Amino acid sequence: MKNQRRKFIQTSAMLGLGAAVMPLQFCAAPKKETVAEEQAKSKLDTFGIQLYSVKEDMAIDPQGTMRSLAGFGYKQFEGFDGGTGILWGMQPSEFKSLLSDTGTTMVATHANVFENLDTQAQQAAEVGMKYLICPWIGPQKSLDDYKKKADEFNQIGEKLKAHGIRFAYHNHDYTFVNQEGALPQDILMNETDPALVDFEMDIYWVHVANANPAEYLSKFPERFKLCHLKDAESGSGDPHQRGVLLGKGEIQYAELIRLSTELGMQHFIVEQERFPTGTPMEAAETNSKYLAALEY
Repeated sequence: MKNQRRKFIQTSAMLGLGAAVMPLQFCAAPKKETVAEEQAKSKLDTFGIQLYSVKEDMAIDPQGTMRSLAGFGYKQFEGFDGGTGILWGMQPSEFKSLLSDTGTTMVATHANVFENLDTQAQQAAEVGMKYLICPWIGPQKSLDDYKKKADEFNQIGEKLKAHGIRFAYHNHDYTFVNQEGALPQDILMNETDPALVDFEMDIYWVHVANANPAEYLSKFPERFKLCHLKDAESGSGDPHQRGVLLGKGEIQYAELIRLSTELGMQHFIVEQERFPTGTPMEAAETNSKYLAALEY
């Protein structure tokens, strides 16, 4: 009886020892994988610049300026009419050659779409532009006036469609200021045909009008195909005097770029109009480096 009791105790002790030395992987709680930790960040492969940012340099040497900007890393250009036409006095073949040499594309141009529309559309199509953009209509006296502008935008979009060109409108702050109990920008969005009219959000102007760019993009998904990226220093001073280098202001661009790509944004275009330090070309180079490194 004593021998049997001794064997039982020995056997129990061995079992306890086995449990004590059992490999830890059989005992430890399963490790939870964190999706957020493993989710890869994205970067903008391609971004452009509105040539108005370096308008003085463009007035002196448009070809040399565009070559320098391409060297900074810009792959897309958005133009404006500096007094010599949307092709800056160049013939379409000459302009296309410049784009080919620099490995760039001319995505769009700001233009007076209320005059010589067919001529400008033909030139734009010849060099591969996708958009003619109305950059300014000025504050209107009433919401009815904005509705009339929306009708005109539809007509312009219809005419440009025949040339294979899209029409877009670029906002300033005034369409994001309440008027007669509504936002004029809402009128333009709701009264235009998405098949004919796209929009370019100038994020800076939305921000300094005390509107929320992210909320507005979400309110009208797939309507904003282009945007202007420029930063605003904190404060509530003159909205025309708050522009700073990208990353030096208060606009959270990483989150805005991520959201806008999910909502249909296709073209991200740097623009700067105020230069607290340095030259416009120096700012263009610095802004390009910022965007190239930005993760979202």
